[in-house]
Formats: sequence, C-alpha cells, structure tokens
Amino acid sequence: MGVAVRDVEDPATANIQITAPAQVHIVPEEEDHYDNEDSHTVRSFPRSSQVSPATAEVITAEAGPTSIPPQQPVVRRRTLPAPPVSMENISIMSILRNNMGKDLSTIAMPIALNEPLNLLQKLAEELEYCELLDAAADTDDVVDRMVLISAFAVSGYASTVNRAGRKPFNPLLGETFECIRPDKGFKFVAEKVSHHPPVMACHAESEKYVFFQDNLVKSKFWGKSMELVPSGTVNVLLPGKKDHLQWSKVTTCMRNVFSGTRYLEHYGTMKITSVATGYTSTLVFKEAGYFTSAKNEVVGTVCDPSGKEVAWITGKWDDALYRFEKSSPNNLQVVWRATPCPSHHPQMYGFTQFAVELNELTPDIEPLLPPTDTRFRTDQRMYENGLIDEAEAEKLRLEQKQRERRKRMEAEGEVWEPKWFEAVEGDGWGYKGGYFENRGKFEKDGESIF
Repeated sequence: MGVAVRDVEDPATANIQITAPAQVHIVPEEEDHYDNEDSHTVRSFPRSSQVSPATAEVITAEAGPTSIPPQQPVVRRRTLPAPPVSMENISIMSILRNNMGKDLSTIAMPIALNEPLNLLQKLAEELEYCELLDAAADTDDVVDRMVLISAFAVSGYASTVNRAGRKPFNPLLGETFECIRPDKGFKFVAEKVSHHPPVMACHAESEKYVFFQDNLVKSKFWGKSMELVPSGTVNVLLPGKKDHLQWSKVTTCMRNVFSGTRYLEHYGTMKITSVATGYTSTLVFKEAGYFTSAKNEVVGTVCDPSGKEVAWITGKWDDALYRFEKSSPNNLQVVWRATPCPSHHPQMYGFTQFAVELNELTPDIEPLLPPTDTRFRTDQRMYENGLIDEAEAEKLRLEQKQRERRKRMEAEGEVWEPKWFEAVEGDGWGYKGGYFENRGKFEKDGESIF
C-alpha cells in the first residue's frame, strides 16, 4: 500500500517524515484502504444510564439507525450575505470590568459582539469531520478506533481558530436547529432544553453511528482573559461494533481581551473512554507558556484496559493530528487534517465553509422545518444580513417576549417541557425520538417563540 510523504512546515521538525495512512478519507489524494487483522475483542455493549429509550432503540436495532432519504443536490452558498458588523464603537473593557467574576451568559451584551450563528448550530459544527466517525465504525481494531475517535474529538475545535472576539447567539428556550446532510450521511437535531441554567441538547445519527450530548458552558472574565468552562458528556455510539465512547470537553479561554490580537486557547485534559472495551485515550491540550512559542498543541496516549500504552498521538487542534509509535517518534501518520478556511474568511466572521452553510435557508427544507428552527429567528437573520440596528431592536423584543412567557408560566404553575429531549437518569438529557419522522408535519399554528 502506498502512502504520501508530507513536508513539515516547522523548521524545528524538518527532519520528521510524515506519512498518511489510508484509513481516513480526509486528504483527497489518498484513496487506499487498510485492514488490521490483529483485531481486539469487544465485550458486550452495556446500557448506559445516559442513553434515552429512543437512542437505545437505535443501538439495539439490527439494521442500525434509519438511513437518510435521498434528496436533490443542493447548491450551498459560499459566502455570507453581508460583511461582519463593526465593533469599533463598543467598549468591551467597560462591559467586562463591570461584571468581573460573573457568569457572562447571564449578562446582556450588545448584538455587535455576536457572530451570526447560535449555540445550537455550534453543536452541529462539531460534526464537520464526521468522516472520522465513519472510519471508526468501519474498523474492527479497537486501538485504531480509539485513535480515530480521538481525532474526531479534537477536530471539533478546529473551526474556532479564527473566531476569537465574537460570541454565538444564545438560543431561546424551546428553540431548535436541524442539520440534515445526505452528502455527509448524518441527520442532526438540537434544542435548548433549559434556560436557568442554559442547557443545549443534541442528537445525530447515521447508518454507522449515533452522536449525542448535552452542553452547559459557564463563562467568566478574569482580568485580561475570558474563560469558558463546559460541562456535560459527549457520547458516540457505534452499533455495528457494540461500542460506546464518552468524553468531556476542555476549557476554552479568550486571550488579550483588551489589547493586542485576540486569540482562543483550549487547554486541559480530555479522557475518552470506551465503555464496552475498557480502552481509554487521554488527550492533553497544552496551554501556551511565556517561554515557548508552541501554540494549540495536543498530545495523547491510548491505553488498553490494563493501562498499558498502545498508541501515541500528537498534533495541533487547528491543523492536524498524527499517530506515531514510541519506537519511531519521527514517523508520523496523518489521522486527520483540518480543511483550510476560505481565503475570504475575515469577511465572514472567520467561518469555515461548513459554518457558512449552517444558517442558510434553502427552498428544499423551508417547508419541512418546525417554526422553532433557528433559521426562522428574526434577529439573527437580520444580523446576518447586516441590519445591525433592526437586529438589536428585534433581539430586545424576543428577549422581552421570552421573559413574559416565563412569568406567565410561573403564574399558572406550568413547567417547561422540551419537545424533543427528556431528562435521563443522572444529569443528562436524551433524545425522545420522533423529530425526523415528523419533518414536514410540524404544527405551524400556535404561539411562536419568535
């Protein structure tokens, strides 16, 4: 089997040979496949308390998740309808200094600090490199699978590299977002399930995997930086391999809030566990120090159930991830490589091409969406179109409408119940089922959250 040899741009590593194994179709010119006959045994799949009944049905079904019906090809947009809104007249310093140490998700911010996506759509962004999940579902080798899942977990941070300085819209309670991509083989739905605290839940499935999580992020300002601390568990189910992978996200920090070039760092330890096999992958997202120029580095090891190291990983979360053997650390195999951002990304809030497509309302899906879908959210749509004053006024209207609805429910003793997700044993949220079966049949009448 032939492999492609790549050059390393960093002069410090100029003598390292990088080869690309063919198990992942991320680099277009590499089309080989490989099979590892030295497969590891996978124990029977245990039901997790974090799995909802609807998800469990997907796991136990012999044929796996329902396939995505074929659709006519969609020509997706390549740019946003308007350039970024200026932040020149906004004093971030005064806003943050008046709220030092507070959870910033509870503080009203000027709309010009936003990017034209929301937190539900940000969850969908984590599936940009879903090819890694397909590859993990196809391999019988547990170690290879752990390496691929590790690459997928890291790849979710790649889209953030040019996004410092802006924040996503906070969804309204009950707001939903769907992303069905026949070209990528998955269907995704997310919903804001709680307002205090603000929790988002999502579920995605394909013929090979199920991906779900609930996400709560607390943000605090400390002097010159702003820290985002996530909680919740990310889950990937591979029904064909009877495997279940779980991990938690690392901390994100915005540096140089007031002066200099703003940039994001992700740091901390991420431990990925295979519930079925006992294998683990421990990934360390390194924090850049004063005495090193290294940025965005990730290193990791895969261990078998006894704790023995069986694979080694290195790379950068914004660029690529490599696998190597301890006996030959200079021979790096490409597991994943980030797709370069469009050349005009500074005029698109730093978005990747995948991000540009998320809020697009194409004619093929408009009649199929529920009225709660983010694409119908008026202030975000105005903002995307560059109508800053109209968007600011509309944002205030929607927030006031949400407050009035919450007060009315409290007065009447009503408890909010999410439409598509439900609380499961523990602290998590699970998919109820039924969303995709009801596409095109959603109720359009009744009170709109927008």
